[in-house]
Amino acid sequence: MKYVVEQGEKSTLKIAISITAKEWDEVQTASYEKTKGKYQVQGFRKGHVPMSVAKKQYEAVFMDDAINEAINKYYVEVLDKDTTIEPIDRPEVMLNKLDDKGLKFTVTVPVKPEVKLGAYKGIKIDKVEYNVNDDDITTEVNRFLEQNASFVTVDGRACQNGDTVVIDFSGSVDGVKFEGGTAEKYELVLGSNSFIPGFEDQVVGMNVGENKDINVKFPDDYHAENLKGKDSVFAVTLHEIKEKKLPSLTDELVKEKAGSENVEAYKASVKERLEKANAQRAEREIEDNIIKAISNASEVEIPDSLVEREIDNMVQQVSYRFMYQGIKFEDYLKLVMKQTMEEYRAGCRESACDRVKTQLVIDKILTEEKIEATEADIDAKLAEQATSVGKSLEEYKKSVNDKQISYIENGVIIDKLFKFLKENNEIA
Repeated sequence: MKYVVEQGEKSTLKIAISITAKEWDEVQTASYEKTKGKYQVQGFRKGHVPMSVAKKQYEAVFMDDAINEAINKYYVEVLDKDTTIEPIDRPEVMLNKLDDKGLKFTVTVPVKPEVKLGAYKGIKIDKVEYNVNDDDITTEVNRFLEQNASFVTVDGRACQNGDTVVIDFSGSVDGVKFEGGTAEKYELVLGSNSFIPGFEDQVVGMNVGENKDINVKFPDDYHAENLKGKDSVFAVTLHEIKEKKLPSLTDELVKEKAGSENVEAYKASVKERLEKANAQRAEREIEDNIIKAISNASEVEIPDSLVEREIDNMVQQVSYRFMYQGIKFEDYLKLVMKQTMEEYRAGCRESACDRVKTQLVIDKILTEEKIEATEADIDAKLAEQATSVGKSLEEYKKSVNDKQISYIENGVIIDKLFKFLKENNEIA
């Protein structure tokens, strides 16, 4: 076996591999021994078809198997011999020549690209601060009151926006009821816009015990194909009107629901919590700005394979989010975004390139500065977690798997990285 390595485009290596006729014969035999169980020829027991017969009767399949065997065998041999080649993804293979003299093929291997780091020490980064004002505290207080609101059944008036109404409804198109268009004792918050446009507006003003036909048109982009743009009638019966009542902010309320001694202490705790959240938000933004500045000043040729892999990750993440809501992401793209998956992936490309470049830059800094997580660092984090659940470090370690350890290790490394970057750059 002979091979020649040349630099390819976009951080790839092209490995031209050639094997002799003798090596090719050996590969065919090895491939046949692995696959002979699948050949069936009349007159021979399964698994006992001679190689020459199998090759003749199943020529295309036999040759495909043998070529794959050769590629796998000799590509691995090249990697074993040349440890400077570090693939980061699956290779692409091109068959160049197959004749009596042997086999020639070229393997294009994506490798970790060279990163030319820009300045990452001594740069100036704007300081970020977020202050807490009275409006912020008021917003949090109002949210707290909303969370502790009660609903009181009201009589003697028609329903209005903001009320929760209990209704029966039955929808039909051209006099025919449709799937999902009927419900009993359904609670609807008027003004929430959770129904088709126009439905809630026509419920407003109804009284308890009233029946009403509500005429609405389904939107042209409605998710159900059979209802898009269709005129419909909903027969609605209103059973109950509930009005939201916000509690007063009192010492008793905050003591019971928030664990504070009094209103003053509660507001102080709200301010402290907001200040802590704002400080964390500011730190994250500073860290993002530092990395962005370094990445923009650095040069790296990003392999397409890494970009495609990152796009795969992005699509998978958003697909999972929709799956948990019971929605297929492909359906959402088609019906709401009016996009194909190919169009969506194309829209992700720029962001994916930025993410990949950022990670490559981070990896380069970690290597240059020899930043790593020691066993003591990991134990310190584990000890914190053990204390939080009331266990000893030794006991807690028994419940932690390798994946969790790896996650902790990565967290320690990133913490050390940003500590280093903040100490070695000017933030003002």
